[in-house]
Amino acid sequence: MKLLVTGAAGFLGREVVRLASGYDVVPTYHSTPVDGGVRLDVLGDVQTVIDRVRPDAVIHAAFRQDDWATTADGAARLAVAARDARFVLVSTDVVFGSSPAPYAETASPCPVTPYGAAKAAAETAVRAIHPNALIARTSLIVASDRTSQAEQLTHALASGTPGALFTENIRCPVHVTDLATALLELTTSDRTGIAHVAGPEAVSRLELGRLIAVRDGLDPDALPATPGVESHVRLDSVRTQRLLSTRLRPVSEFLSPQ
Repeated sequence: MKLLVTGAAGFLGREVVRLASGYDVVPTYHSTPVDGGVRLDVLGDVQTVIDRVRPDAVIHAAFRQDDWATTADGAARLAVAARDARFVLVSTDVVFGSSPAPYAETASPCPVTPYGAAKAAAETAVRAIHPNALIARTSLIVASDRTSQAEQLTHALASGTPGALFTENIRCPVHVTDLATALLELTTSDRTGIAHVAGPEAVSRLELGRLIAVRDGLDPDALPATPGVESHVRLDSVRTQRLLSTRLRPVSEFLSPQ
């Protein structure tokens, strides 16, 4: 299978490419070149790139949080160009607002941020353009080598950088390797529609930072905290987990000190 991966220079896309050893992988990038990569501007001549590569499947992992056109319009343009390929759009839990209960895969988006609104628009457009597409919503993505945003922030705060971790911002973190493996598995499945691919354990940003601190030998009690705006967003991934052979580990497990 020829697999085109967008955002291959990014955190998630890079891991998807690394794990896709059984595929004919074509990584794409926008501004930071990658080995063997093809430059792709989702707001440019997307069709020419797709016609040249002729992928069997596309995992669209590229995003820009501060750019509606790239996030929403870009996803739609790519879906049009790759309408004959298997199409997987990586989306986010912030298509939802705060709720006391977990969000099922059947829940309608209710974003409260511009980025969440752009991702919700991308989901709607992709599903209309490409009825057999899969929308894979995920949450905070964490690594084991201090390359994720959460790890870098924790280390910065522990070293005295101004800021704080929110106690009222709750998510379901997922390990980048678990997520990338699950995305590859879903790409070769016949699953369509919405799939939640997040960790099974909900924690606050502060709790996440404390887990990282303990793993890395930092003082968790030194991390500054503040309530922040209440944002409790939990993805219910039980249905998708039942279909996967990939196990989505809870955050307290994959951040446990070795």
